[in-house]
Amino acid sequence: MSFQDWEITFEERTEELVEDYGDSWRLKFDDNIEPDNPAQDWFQYIRGAFARFQCSKCKKTWPSRRVLVVFHFRLDGRKRKGTVEARRFRQECRRCQEAKMEEPQFDSDNIEVLLEKLVERIRMRCYRETLDGIQRDFRPVGRSEGPHESSHCEACLKGVCRKAE
Repeated sequence: MSFQDWEITFEERTEELVEDYGDSWRLKFDDNIEPDNPAQDWFQYIRGAFARFQCSKCKKTWPSRRVLVVFHFRLDGRKRKGTVEARRFRQECRRCQEAKMEEPQFDSDNIEVLLEKLVERIRMRCYRETLDGIQRDFRPVGRSEGPHESSHCEACLKGVCRKAE
């Protein structure tokens, strides 16, 4: 799904924050986000999710059960604006020489779950709400029975993969 799909889903998920608190929120992707290193006054939420990849060279596709997504977020209470920066970690094709890191393709249901959990975290951190939410799980996007290939995982190469969690 495109950034626009993420943005629309995020707007839908944050409508209640606008209604309840009068704060607007925006989402942007930033490939420079470093896990476990949010800027001062920012919070972090990290989650693994199911996604698919497709090699731009050979067109091979593969599923992955634990694609790391890192969100850094903050609320500027004076301006009544919240910002979320997100980074989706990539993988490369194991078959191609000099393969490039490919962007994960998330199913719309899994984007909804990711953003629903993110908004729960925003409510807890920025608004100090206590939530007893219903647990929603990610939907698998194919069989992924092989081993995790650390040498082709951007998160592993950066030392932040949470494949064992």
